Amino acid sequence: MSETAIIGGGCFWCLDAIYRRVDGVKNVVCGYCGGKRKNPTYEQVCSGATGHAEVVKIEFDPRIIGYREILEIFFSIHDPTTLNRQGADIGTQYRSVIFPVDQTQERIAKETINRLNPLFGNAIVTTIEPFDRFWPAEDYHQNFYDNNKGHGYCRAVIEPKIEKFHKTVGKRG
Repeated sequence: MSETAIIGGGCFWCLDAIYRRVDGVKNVVCGYCGGKRKNPTYEQVCSGATGHAEVVKIEFDPRIIGYREILEIFFSIHDPTTLNRQGADIGTQYRSVIFPVDQTQERIAKETINRLNPLFGNAIVTTIEPFDRFWPAEDYHQNFYDNNKGHGYCRAVIEPKIEKFHKTVGKRG
């Protein structure tokens, strides 16, 4: 039994690294969603011209972790109040976005944003966009952190997010 969640909040390497450490998550795939170009490349998405966001597709076991918990982790590991930006990653491809795969997920996403909004100093700007198609990213993007722990971005950006995740959220399940 599994369900799917598709979310974007900055560089997909960060989300990928964290959700791989969550109990109940079966698989994580980095990719692109929300744009108009078919089968986009990383270079095309980074240009900002395709309209895609960097996202992760998370396959999870709802008997262990629910969609609501997936979203609560999402809101705790990135800044949902910055428009088209996470740290030094700037552009529409880094927007904070949720792509619900059905009406139940859309309802839960709206409820979660409404419930969490007062907890942030600024308004949540995370968009809820209609899901059309998920395009997997190139192989070298998959599980980037675990395969490249010495990479500067991994050490400077991803490791602190993983540490924060373990301190504030920990493993769910």
